[in-house]
Amino acid sequence: MTARIGVVTFPGSLDDRDTQRAIRLAGAEPVALWHKDKDLHQVDAVVLPGGFSYGDYLRAGAISRFSPVMETVIEQAKAGLPVLGICNGFQILTEAHLLPGAMLGNNHLHFICRDQKLRVENAGTAWTSDYAAGQEIHIPLKNMDGRYVADEYTLDKLEAEGRVVFRYLDFNPNGSLRDIAGVTNEAGNVVGLMPHPEHAVEPLIGTGRTDGLPFFTSILKKLVNA
Repeated sequence: MTARIGVVTFPGSLDDRDTQRAIRLAGAEPVALWHKDKDLHQVDAVVLPGGFSYGDYLRAGAISRFSPVMETVIEQAKAGLPVLGICNGFQILTEAHLLPGAMLGNNHLHFICRDQKLRVENAGTAWTSDYAAGQEIHIPLKNMDGRYVADEYTLDKLEAEGRVVFRYLDFNPNGSLRDIAGVTNEAGNVVGLMPHPEHAVEPLIGTGRTDGLPFFTSILKKLVNA
């Protein structure tokens, strides 16, 4: 039976179709989910894609966090449903308190779009098992509000528990504290990151590499072997 991975579309999402394509390339079935529909249609995992949901009014992700679909996502994520938040999706996960910390405007106050070098810090999550800890990868990055912040206690806790999943290398593109590019929850089923793995799944586009594809093959293998 083919694993089914839902991709939520909010008003202002712009990477939902790219994410669906990445899921299909990995061998799973993408399922389109609408923000007003609480029903997740029996998907095995959920991706909150990148974009500018609700125009990033108030704060990036602050309005989407209250969309009807998020009520179910929050409930099921706490019960173990794998959830990946990419860029705006990461912002929504912090606003929903499924991940610690918050996302603020880039420290240079400009939108940034570039290929970004990352180091995989945790290959033990539901979304990163096809990587190796310490592996260096290149993933496209594009954001205006990508600066990850948290208090020192939270940062120390994330570091001590191995919950920093990705770290920026060579260049910190947004001023994120401790060069953090992505984090996970305690259970490892919820992961959020600012770079866009769905844009690095085919040699023809993005970075010209497929460094983002293991996100989607990782979750597929977890679901198939569950």
